[in-house]
Amino acid sequence: MIWLVTVDPELVDRIVASTGLSPAEAARVIEDVVTFHAEPVDELVRRRHAHLKTYGVRNPEIFARIADELADRVVAAPPLTERQIRRIIYT
Repeated sequence: MIWLVTVDPELVDRIVASTGLSPAEAARVIEDVVTFHAEPVDELVRRRHAHLKTYGVRNPEIFARIADELADRVVAAPPLTERQIRRIIYT
């Protein structure tokens, strides 16, 4: 899914001042970060499950890791039980 992001010019100015990036580069970085954090919980859960499975991680560890990752996000998702995570993955 593609998200349209409106970047705050003041934030762009702040990033430019603190990093030395050009305004266009700063805006692109901000858009990337906002888009990353705007990923819906169900999409994130499915993506992380598939990624971890690729590396041979077993489901019990995956479910626990995903639950921990969700709790640590900038705008944390609501706490999900292992059952809720499993239902997202397999529906």
